[in-house]
Amino acid sequence: MADAPEIQTVESGDDYYHVRFRDPDEFDEIRTPDWAANAARSVAEGSEVRTGKRENSDEWEVESVLIKKQAGEDTARDEAKRIVEKIES
Repeated sequence: MADAPEIQTVESGDDYYHVRFRDPDEFDEIRTPDWAANAARSVAEGSEVRTGKRENSDEWEVESVLIKKQAGEDTARDEAKRIVEKIES
């Protein structure tokens, strides 16, 4: 298994920090699946995971993680990294 990707950017929205791990333009399809949300919520309550699938691939990879804004940016980075490690390990 490959190492978890590095964080590319962190954007502050109204309710969430959007922690991006991969460029959304790399994917043909992006979804927010329930199974990933369940894994994410075990690390950070209320978080969401967006996954993407590349052309000619059956594998879904984490594109980004949304962490509730109340966490603060440093905590959002840490929690997002833990979520990706949990999902992609």
